[in-house]
Amino acid sequence: MRATVAAAAGAAMLGVAATAALAQPYPAKAVRVIVPFPAGGGIDFVARALAPKLAEYTGQSFVVDNRSGASGTIGTEAVAKAAPDGYTLLATFSSHTQNASLYSKLGYDTVRDFAPVTQIATVANILVVNPALPVKSLKELIALAKKRPGEILYASIGNGTPSHLSAELFDSMAGIKMTHVPYKGAAPSMVSLLSGETQLTFTTVVVALPHVKSGRLRALGVASLKRAAVMPEVPTIDEAGVRGYESNAWYGLLAPAKTPAAIVEQLHRETVRALQSPDLRGSLTNQGAEPVGNSGEQFNAIIKDEIEKWRKLVQTLGLKAD
Repeated sequence: MRATVAAAAGAAMLGVAATAALAQPYPAKAVRVIVPFPAGGGIDFVARALAPKLAEYTGQSFVVDNRSGASGTIGTEAVAKAAPDGYTLLATFSSHTQNASLYSKLGYDTVRDFAPVTQIATVANILVVNPALPVKSLKELIALAKKRPGEILYASIGNGTPSHLSAELFDSMAGIKMTHVPYKGAAPSMVSLLSGETQLTFTTVVVALPHVKSGRLRALGVASLKRAAVMPEVPTIDEAGVRGYESNAWYGLLAPAKTPAAIVEQLHRETVRALQSPDLRGSLTNQGAEPVGNSGEQFNAIIKDEIEKWRKLVQTLGLKAD
């Protein structure tokens, strides 16, 4: 009897504590924004540009926490299992939808375990090569790859990541075969390309732009169906001869499922406000990213559509990340 009373009292106290926590203005303490990739990549840049604006608007710190590994699934799982109180968020990109079919088992459900806040921005992927590779156009690259099948090494930020799938799609559509060399994140992947350890990669315009401007990399084609505003001289891959090729990327903000709707709505409101600010908007567009700021429902629909799109490609090519 005493145990039953004690248990009931404990449950009541927890209920009171939960109610009190919900009654507190949000945020009442620092918010952790998990980026499931190493520092130096596109999503890391975007998250670190957004965090100070959210801190400015809310009066609390938004701290970026890089939790890399397994193509982003380790950090993503940490958010899925975090308390749904708005103090742990996920800043991720396109691999979030690709991992749903690349991994036979995930510690989370890509749709069910998250509350989408907003799609932060979209960005074109781009095919870049080390200038030591003797090609100056997409046609020359394809010709060389056909002459030397398997000899061209392309870097990716990991098995099953957008850079990997973009290259696999390119191989398939161009009728060539290159050799995949996976790295643990955008920074080591780019180091390998710049050093000549690998010869080619698909990355976002955000990551590639400074290296192309400095002449350390050569851009051969943009992976969207329209040219990038920051690189108008670079043709699309579709224009350059691989008709219909398209592989874009996006950046987004999500919370754990069951996060109170009021908190998700506030995060959405403040993020959209940040994306409309001239300084953040300019910072993103100058790097080749296009701010979005759509509704959580719209972002959720995009996530579901992309899961199906990439599932079809993964099944066709027989790809697996585990």
